[in-house]
Amino acid sequence: MMKYFFTIMILLSFIAAAAMGRGEALTEAVLNSPVDAVNLCIYLCGGMCFWGGLMRVAERSGLTDIIAGFFAKILGGLFKELDKNGRAFKAICMNVTANLLGLGNAATPLGIEAMQAMKEEEKAENEATPSMIIFTVLNTASLTLIPSTALSLRIKYGSEDPTEIIPAVWITSACALAAALTGALILGKGAKKSAEK
Repeated sequence: MMKYFFTIMILLSFIAAAAMGRGEALTEAVLNSPVDAVNLCIYLCGGMCFWGGLMRVAERSGLTDIIAGFFAKILGGLFKELDKNGRAFKAICMNVTANLLGLGNAATPLGIEAMQAMKEEEKAENEATPSMIIFTVLNTASLTLIPSTALSLRIKYGSEDPTEIIPAVWITSACALAAALTGALILGKGAKKSAEK
């Protein structure tokens, strides 16, 4: 699906540039944009490596057990079917921690690990379990306390006050999480009742 979207977008760009006589601007964008993208990736790579490494150190040092214990009371009600000392719950807790720090790329491998562990623990085959659905919602509409990636980008592009977005991030991420979790829990209960009938 995405390949068709990008193909149409590229074709429309060429057509618009030809119709408006902006061939030079298009050529400049085609030549410079890939360079800018690579520079941006290199700029962000340092932060991602640091936080990703920190997460791995936390896991090997036993800090994940402490974090899991802290989140057990908060997340325990959402993941009643999971063993609170199991690999899946620990991966969920580390994923939530990474998202709180605004480390989306560090959270991704932890999210994949959590899904695999839930699949094994709950013996899920071709259908998502309620825990998997809640986790997907929690991961997608995550609460962010420190938007590290956004702050890095704002610093890179010369923002006078990179941290001014933090209150807005807190409000919007909290509202998104509350709405998404409420919807998932309501729909989950409805699906459960339908299945019981």
